[in-house]
Amino acid sequence: MSIDEIRENFELLDEWDDRYRYVIELGRTLEPLPEEEHSADNKVQGCVSQVWLSKRVDRSQGEPRIHYRGDSDAHIVRGLVAIVLTLFSGHTPKQILATDALAVFEEFGFREHLTPQRSNGLRSMVERIKTDAREALAAAS
Repeated sequence: MSIDEIRENFELLDEWDDRYRYVIELGRTLEPLPEEEHSADNKVQGCVSQVWLSKRVDRSQGEPRIHYRGDSDAHIVRGLVAIVLTLFSGHTPKQILATDALAVFEEFGFREHLTPQRSNGLRSMVERIKTDAREALAAAS
């Protein structure tokens, strides 16, 4: 699924209860994260719920691409993880750094409809991925 498909589906849903259910459904589409990847190294700091992001850097096609898997112990947050991974997973560090995820979340109306703690957690996930992208760029140069 692409971010454009998620955007189109959001536009079809008028009520926030329906949008929340859709976000939860997106979370159910995540590939299960192996238990060993529920580690302290993969845990995202700054999230009220537990969130894990596991990364793999693929350098087989020249410019590195960063692939993610993720999980959370909260259904709605697991759905937010799915949206974050749709935005970033499989992209190059330059593409990741050029992506304004917060603008996408603003467009979806998350600022008005998520608790401040969930919004902070969302920002923490994005910052973790952007830090990974900066590190991958530094390692490649």
